[in-house]
Amino acid sequence: MISEKIGIDSIDCQIMDLIQKAPNLTHTEIATHVNRSQPTVGMRIKKLEKLGVLKYQAGINIKVADLCFARIELQTKNPKKAIEIVKRCPSMINALRLSGDSTLSIFMAGTNLKVLDSIVNVNFRNNPDVTKVHMDIIEDVVNDFVLPIDLNLKSDQLAFTKECCCCGECRCHSDLI
Repeated sequence: MISEKIGIDSIDCQIMDLIQKAPNLTHTEIATHVNRSQPTVGMRIKKLEKLGVLKYQAGINIKVADLCFARIELQTKNPKKAIEIVKRCPSMINALRLSGDSTLSIFMAGTNLKVLDSIVNVNFRNNPDVTKVHMDIIEDVVNDFVLPIDLNLKSDQLAFTKECCCCGECRCHSDLI
């Protein structure tokens, strides 16, 4: 079982399940559901946080956001360099390092498809280290899917222009505008 692999018991699993389904539950409400005391629940939650298996993610629910989201599959000779681009570009939300045909899978957000396509063109399609780029637009998600997006960016800052913080060509940071 997954719980054994990460070192948690059935009570921890119940607590995690409750928090995932209803993150606003108080420790007292969770304690009632798992038939434990509130201090015990608090200690277990602290343990789960310390283990790193319980994290809290604030962000935008892409299921309801009026933005364009995409997943880019990338094959590159230099994954570390591509990861640095992802870290610097506010339109690139996160990346997964993969084995197989693709080296990276990148999640992006922008005001429209043209914005995302332009950023991908500049950063990856025109990059000699990148051997393959495939972009899929995320049309819908089954469950709520929350991704952290810099909410201080104005909508036009998720738009494509000619100078960039990530590569010198597609300005996306507010301090460069």
